Amino acid sequence: MRPLKTSQVSTLLLCKVQSGLMVHPDREHIVYPLGCNIIIEDITKEAKQCILSGHTNDVTCIDISNDGRYIVSGQETFMGFKAIITLWDYATKKAIQKWELHKVKVQAVAFSKSGKYVISLGGQDDGSVVVWDMVTKEPICGSPAQVESAGITTCLATSKVSDEVFVTGGDNTLRVWTIDKENRKIRPSNTNLGGFKRSITCIEMVDDQVEDMPYFFCGTTTGDILCINKSTNILQFEFPGKDKFCLGVTAISFVKMTDKGFNMLIGTGSGIVGNYNISVCFEKGNKVKTVFKHRSDAKPWKHCESAITSIAKRGAGHQFFVGTDHSQVYKFQFADYSADLIKTCHSCPVNDIIFPFGVAQLILTCQEGEIRVWDLTTGRELRRFVLANKVCNALAISRDGKIVVSGWNDGKIRILGFKSKDLSLELKHVVMDAHNKGVTAVALTTRGDQVISGGGDGMVRMWEIITFMDHTGKKEMRADLRHSMKEHKNCVSEIVIASSDKECASASGDGTTIIWDLTKGSRKTVVFANTLFKSVCYGEDEHQIITCGTDHKIGYWETYDGSMIRELEGAKAGAINFMDITSDQKAFATGGEEKLIKLWRYREGEVTHVGKGHSANISRIRIAPDNRSLISVSEDGAILQWRFPAV
Repeated sequence: MRPLKTSQVSTLLLCKVQSGLMVHPDREHIVYPLGCNIIIEDITKEAKQCILSGHTNDVTCIDISNDGRYIVSGQETFMGFKAIITLWDYATKKAIQKWELHKVKVQAVAFSKSGKYVISLGGQDDGSVVVWDMVTKEPICGSPAQVESAGITTCLATSKVSDEVFVTGGDNTLRVWTIDKENRKIRPSNTNLGGFKRSITCIEMVDDQVEDMPYFFCGTTTGDILCINKSTNILQFEFPGKDKFCLGVTAISFVKMTDKGFNMLIGTGSGIVGNYNISVCFEKGNKVKTVFKHRSDAKPWKHCESAITSIAKRGAGHQFFVGTDHSQVYKFQFADYSADLIKTCHSCPVNDIIFPFGVAQLILTCQEGEIRVWDLTTGRELRRFVLANKVCNALAISRDGKIVVSGWNDGKIRILGFKSKDLSLELKHVVMDAHNKGVTAVALTTRGDQVISGGGDGMVRMWEIITFMDHTGKKEMRADLRHSMKEHKNCVSEIVIASSDKECASASGDGTTIIWDLTKGSRKTVVFANTLFKSVCYGEDEHQIITCGTDHKIGYWETYDGSMIRELEGAKAGAINFMDITSDQKAFATGGEEKLIKLWRYREGEVTHVGKGHSANISRIRIAPDNRSLISVSEDGAILQWRFPAV
């Protein structure tokens, strides 16, 4: 049994984590979390990726040491268990230390200035801050992160001039801490905000810039930024006084000191990224006067599609990357403030994936409210169809590639086409009330003129697509119902059509897989099992079908009478959610709650390769038409492309 190898990864959770997108000090790689994994991606022309696997649940925070030698990451876990902090060696890409002390969740982690310590902050159910010694790899001390009257502490930053100082902030709490290693204690000092009550979302330390101004800046949910003097631990000023940032300040990054003051990059909850100069001067009586304005030579604010979660500088900041909570990454040039969208990903679970007939370079995927077209050679998104407040459950595409049939949770089948000018997806026709409880499966015949749909109500229906000219001479489309077949008592999971277009097989959660006669619109054969069927494929010469479901078994069945041929143990635990078979029907692949891709020989019924890379339940698998690659998607929104081996 040999491992499958990934050739490309598209990611969801990289930007869901606050400050989760980072640039490595070597300036050639970006680092971000993907579910249980950490991705190291080359941002040069090669664009290679490396996956660090070791966490048992979603990664919630990440940091890189200033010398680039180490990566530290924290995760969340289930109630009553302790969350893991993992220390990684960047050179070997291996975990060298695991710490378990915080309960349920690690909220934030950070290296000290020279990498002498690692500071970790627990989540809501833990509420403690712990200092770890990087020499002994043992905890030095810990303390409650906030006073009892305060809210939850959510963010953490370390001083840029001292290993012994760090700052924590959160809901009505802001503290400067000093590490006393000799006495194994950390001593907090509550910041005097002068009557202000704020919820801190991010902290940026600039205490290394001006000797008499050891400041740090704190973004808040109310849309203003607090400037704190680290030495006196007193609020120096807050800005802007008016016209505060909409939906709060979510990311701050200091760029450089200029003759006009502190030059800062600011990201907001409304998706705005701006470049500001903050100049500070002292008047009589040590009264602070600030001038806060947008950089005059910069272009206007860049408005991204969703909230900013990360601003990661490359080097001194001549180039920087911005991540959003809809899993988009922008690359900005600081000189002219130009921006390019370099990476897009799914922002919620991927429900289905398909290849166009005979094309191995393109895929179509769907999620809540969206259908996307991807180029696998570059990993880039090409086109997108958006329908707000609806969930697309299933996709099918005609052999000529002219129409895309999609099933939605509102019970409608939407037929899409490609515009002739820019090949963008446009809505051609809507089949109203196709199914009562949402459309959960769709399939197209080889001619592309008939659609078979399955729904949450257990119905399997056959529709004929008719194209005609209206009175203005415009080409129109309609779908007429030909057959309505009611046998299933539960949701239809998948429908596959035989190459002859005369029959199809439907898998259902009621424990049956039914083979239908499409010419008569009636049941031909039924298969019963003590499981919730998830997927079905036609086997060799279409005289057999293979099924999988919640009993983690793979069944071979005769299409003639529904009798079982044999049964295989497909997984050690959990359901097998999907399977797909090669075009020559000599091998098939499975995936599910085990989070593993397994490649099987059809006749021998044995596993030849296993792929490990997903950090959430695998929802769909598709083998490319040329049998050279395999695409899998999961509930965390990841799309993984695997090299398909010779079996």
